[in-house]
Amino acid sequence: MHASADEFPRAGRGLLDVSDLRTQFRTPRGVVTAVDGVSLSLQRGRTLGLVGESGCGKSVLSRSIMGLLPPTATRTGEITFQGERLDLLGDDAMRSYWGVQVSMVFQDPMTSLNPVMKIGRQILEPLEVHTDLDKAAARETAVNLLRSVHIPEPERRLKQYPHELSGGMRQRVVIAIALACGPQLVFADEPTTALDVTVQAQILDLLDEQQRERDMAMVLVSHDLGVVAGRTHEIAVMYAGQIVEIAPTTTLFSEVRMPYTEALLKAVPRLENASHSRLQVIGGRPPDLASPPPGCRFAPRCPYAQARCHTEMPPLVEADTPGHFYRCWFPVGTDAGREALERNVAAKVPQAEAAVTGQLTVEAG
Repeated sequence: MHASADEFPRAGRGLLDVSDLRTQFRTPRGVVTAVDGVSLSLQRGRTLGLVGESGCGKSVLSRSIMGLLPPTATRTGEITFQGERLDLLGDDAMRSYWGVQVSMVFQDPMTSLNPVMKIGRQILEPLEVHTDLDKAAARETAVNLLRSVHIPEPERRLKQYPHELSGGMRQRVVIAIALACGPQLVFADEPTTALDVTVQAQILDLLDEQQRERDMAMVLVSHDLGVVAGRTHEIAVMYAGQIVEIAPTTTLFSEVRMPYTEALLKAVPRLENASHSRLQVIGGRPPDLASPPPGCRFAPRCPYAQARCHTEMPPLVEADTPGHFYRCWFPVGTDAGREALERNVAAKVPQAEAAVTGQLTVEAG
């Protein structure tokens, strides 16, 4: 028996609970709904992977939860953190949460660090604002923070500017600042985007280490399912502002149901493939969120799509495995999904044959 989205799991209330969150932006082209009815729950000490293509709403969801939105944005829904309704708090009240209870590691350290301020000053600032440490104790804490994120010669680094550090070192500084006041929840928003592959692994390992040592909850935002595969307890897949599939990590990979999730999996490079193998891509492009299509938003790009998919929005329903929810009329791995895919493949064969016949006729003429 499938559960509806209204029965989305809320076992024991989490450290963070989000219910029916919507974020809209006023633009010259109309209202853009960047986050559309998202609900999720995250327990202390757990890591949630938030995955999807660029523009699907991952970063906006993170910033909506933290209240870091521009004046053109409107947010509705409930955001509860440790029993407190964050969505009811103004900016002044939220400042007591930023950095202390909830913090964020941003994508590009060169834009999140102040280029004309020394590293030490940038780490000391939150400590001075949110703690009672004296100057000497705060400086010692800053040194220990840099040491904890494996920055060599931390005392010397305090006196340097961001441009004097490598990209990997700058991202470690950003992580140290995010952890300075001991937050219980950290959003890591594409924390390895600007780094090479070797440094990416080091930064992700560092985040894992700090999350375990501090027993924090973490939301790891990425466009790559391969990045979150072994580093999360659950994965939520977003598309066009909606969660289209959410499940425990091992379940998502073994029992994928949403065709969009399957497409993301197929796009991940694999070591067993021959050198220079062509990567699989998802055809088409995401919908315009100022005027999204009716029905399933992935339908125009979906190999399983049927007529119903283009007219009726599928609800978020629960699979046979508890905690696994998906949004699809013809799920991957089910009889309905296999039949839909076969019908679409069969329909394309005559079209391809007709195209070939037409080409031969032209050439013969």
